[in-house]
Amino acid sequence: MPAKSKKAKAAKAKRDLAFAKTPARRKKKAENQRKRRAAAKMHGKSWLKGKDYDHKDGKFKSVKANRGNDGQGTRKEGKKKTKKRR
Repeated sequence: MPAKSKKAKAAKAKRDLAFAKTPARRKKKAENQRKRRAAAKMHGKSWLKGKDYDHKDGKFKSVKANRGNDGQGTRKEGKKKTKKRR
């Protein structure tokens, strides 16, 4: 990946922050914090190491398994009602 200019880096940071502050992302973050605290009490902190909470499946998964729509990629995700463009 090529290095970003200072201007591009600042613009990306601004976009990322705006996305992180959306109501949906804030709800997911709060849910994740609640789940992690509860799981740490139940299983211990070491059990959580390297795991993320999957909001869609409702369970903890490895970070690797919790990316890209469970190995299917994000291309098809959420596009059931739209027509395929060529």
